[in-house]
Amino acid sequence: MANNQLSQAKKGKKDEFYTQLADIDAELKHYRGHFAGKTVLCNCDDPRMSNFFYYFVLNFHHLGLKKLITTCYKNQNPDLFSVSATEQAVYLVYEGEDIGIPPNPNIAGLVHPLKGDGDFRSEECIEFLKEADIVVTNPPFSLFREYIAQLIEYQKKFIIIGNINAVTYKEIFPFVQSEQIWLGPSIHSGDREFEIPSSYPLEAASSRIDGDGRKFIRMKGVRWFTNLDFPQRHQALILHKKYRPEEYPHYDNYDAINVNKTADIPCDYDGVMGVPITYLDKHNPDQFEILDANDFIIGNRAPQKPHGLIKDKDGSVEGRIVYARILIRKRK
Repeated sequence: MANNQLSQAKKGKKDEFYTQLADIDAELKHYRGHFAGKTVLCNCDDPRMSNFFYYFVLNFHHLGLKKLITTCYKNQNPDLFSVSATEQAVYLVYEGEDIGIPPNPNIAGLVHPLKGDGDFRSEECIEFLKEADIVVTNPPFSLFREYIAQLIEYQKKFIIIGNINAVTYKEIFPFVQSEQIWLGPSIHSGDREFEIPSSYPLEAASSRIDGDGRKFIRMKGVRWFTNLDFPQRHQALILHKKYRPEEYPHYDNYDAINVNKTADIPCDYDGVMGVPITYLDKHNPDQFEILDANDFIIGNRAPQKPHGLIKDKDGSVEGRIVYARILIRKRK
C-alpha cells in the first residue's frame, strides 16, 4: 500500500515525491494576500523539475512577489523533466524576468552550482533561508522533524506538505498545541498523487505509469502544514449532537470524555474531550483550545509523554484501547 511505501521511503531515504501543480494551486490560492513584496524560498526543489518553481514563475507578477529562490539537493533526478544528467546541487534566483512559460522555461542563465550538496541544513542554504520571507515546498519525508524545527528556529512563515501523522511526533505536536503550526484548508480527506523518480520501484497497488513513462503513486493522509492564517481557519465548527453520558464515556486514565468523530463533538459539553487527530482539519482556535494530555492524567494511570497526546496504547475506555487522541476544550 502507499503508506507502506512511505515507511520504506523513510527507511531508505527515498524522499523524492513530486507534488502536482493542481494540488499546489488548490492550496496556495488561500494565501495570495500574504505574498506581495515577499521573497519565497523553495529549498527542496530543482527548478528543472519542480512544480513549486513552475507555480511561482507562472504567478510571480500576479502575487506581487519580490524574489523567488530555489535550491536542491545533489541527488535530485533531473531526468524526470529534462535531459540533464548532472548531479550537481544548484540554486536559482528569479526576479520576474521573461523566461518563457513552464514546463519549458529558459532558465539556463539563472541556474548556478552550489558549493556543497544542497542540504537545507547546510550553511549556504541557511543563508538563503535567512533571506526568505515564506518557505513553500515538499520537504524530505525522513527529515520532516528537522525541517520543521529549522523553520521554527529561524521564525519563518511556511506552507509545506507532509503526512498528518506528523502531528503525533513529540517534536511537532507541541507546536500544534501552542498554535505555531496548523493544517491548511485544501486537503481534509482522501489521498493525493505524487510523481516519483524513474528509479523507484512500483510496489504499491495505487501506483501507475503514464503514457510518457513517468511514475506516480497515490498517498493517504497527505496534509499541508502552515503558520500563515486564512479565513476558513476561523469558521466556527457547527455542532449538532447533545451530550449523553452513555454515548461519551470517560477514559480510564485521563479526565476527559472520548469522542470518536469530529462531527460527534457535543455542542453542550464544556469539559475536556479527546478527539481524533483528523479534528485538526476543522480546528478553529477561537472556538476550541488544544490541551496537553499530561495535565489530565488520573493519578498515575498513564505515563507522562513528551508529545502531550493520548497515544501509544495509553488511552483506554472500559479497558479498550483507543487510537491517538488530541484533548480539546471549548473556549469560554
